[in-house]
Amino acid sequence: MGDFALPGGVLEGTFFARRDFLLCRQRGAPLVLVFPHGDEATGYGEQLRSYSDGLETVPLHGAQVWGISSQCVKSNELLARKYNLRIPLLSDTSRSVARAFGITASGTELRQAVFLIAPDGTLHWKHVAPLGAALPSLTTLCGHVADTRGR
Repeated sequence: MGDFALPGGVLEGTFFARRDFLLCRQRGAPLVLVFPHGDEATGYGEQLRSYSDGLETVPLHGAQVWGISSQCVKSNELLARKYNLRIPLLSDTSRSVARAFGITASGTELRQAVFLIAPDGTLHWKHVAPLGAALPSLTTLCGHVADTRGR
């Protein structure tokens, strides 16, 4: 799995803490990358809220969840505040990371997808959905994350 760095932020209390997120810094723990489809008008915030809210009740065995979109950091901050999202939201405005994962579609569209990176940095599992399909549940992700511990 190639490394990447993207700008982003995470809502901590009422403060949106901006920083760069580097894939290489996550080695040693599983990481879930969520690429929701579209923008806020197409349900982007609701998709991410299901993961963010669920993390309080569904254990992900030490995994972090990052939301990655083609929106700018400021747009992601507004989204985090509106939906009280407590997961990091990263901005891939150039779509370079989306291209590296093979999920760019025609024009400016990104295919909705979830990737699970194992603690050793390899791709463990992926789900690439057709447009309009639902993201996998947090319970489904939990099972796949647990499988990474056996690697």
